[in-house]
Amino acid sequence: MTTNHTAIHIENLTRDFGKVRALDGLSLDVPAGIIFGFLGPNGAGKTTTLNLLLGLLEPTAGHAVVLGFDTRTQADEVRARTGALLEHSGLYEQLSAEDNLEFYGRVYRLPPAERRARIQELLTHMGLWERRKDSAGKWSKGMKQKLALARALLHRPALIFLDEPTAGLDVQAAVAVRDDLASLAAREGVTVFLTTHNMTEAEKLCGRVAVIRQGRLVALGNPDELRARAGGPHVEVVGRGFTAEVLAQLRAQPVVAAAEMNNEHLTIDLHTELTTPSYDGFPGPDLDRGGNRLPQ
Repeated sequence: MTTNHTAIHIENLTRDFGKVRALDGLSLDVPAGIIFGFLGPNGAGKTTTLNLLLGLLEPTAGHAVVLGFDTRTQADEVRARTGALLEHSGLYEQLSAEDNLEFYGRVYRLPPAERRARIQELLTHMGLWERRKDSAGKWSKGMKQKLALARALLHRPALIFLDEPTAGLDVQAAVAVRDDLASLAAREGVTVFLTTHNMTEAEKLCGRVAVIRQGRLVALGNPDELRARAGGPHVEVVGRGFTAEVLAQLRAQPVVAAAEMNNEHLTIDLHTELTTPSYDGFPGPDLDRGGNRLPQ
């Protein structure tokens, strides 16, 4: 069961879709009051886990307890006490930013005075108050994501679930959303369960990280521990135009262990032995970007 120091308790959680096992015996605890990163590539089982924790799916086996409530039998209680920003923002683009939050404030049955104060507080903190009368549909994707984050926090939940909140955003918008998230989480003392495929994002935001692959937990710890455990260095490049041919050329380089593309984020893992001072028996060579020795 959860305690005052545990927001989420997961034990042997498993979910099958026909013959496909999307989540395979996941067990972990999420401490209260931190940003917890749930890291893995696309298709690893991150969104399935979120839907199980919110009681939107029933597990095939195992169980989860969120804020002291069993997700299988008390899903309504879980959803009433948590906020969520999943694949869809939940915004009504014909409405203004202010009216979107007004609508959700009424859904959450916030008293009128408290509702108005909370809307102003969140929009001001995110730098959106002066644009509150604009239709949400006219805003940039980054501004919409900030508004959706405000929606998730509106009723002061103890825990919020965020499913890759910076996916598809340009670099500046992603940084702005991360900054707002870190600031709001610290100020409000809310626990955040954040899914991401971006290790850099997890390092910047999260106090603890779980890594999942093919539905199974493969690592758990703070970002520094996981980086040290992973061993080899890596490079991350944000941009477009990385075709299959470019990826193939990268992977063919001696210094490159792996190169993967996820939503305009190119991650290149490097071989440790080829980035140390010794290469092919010669001390301290200079290497070009492909790992080849430069002429002396």
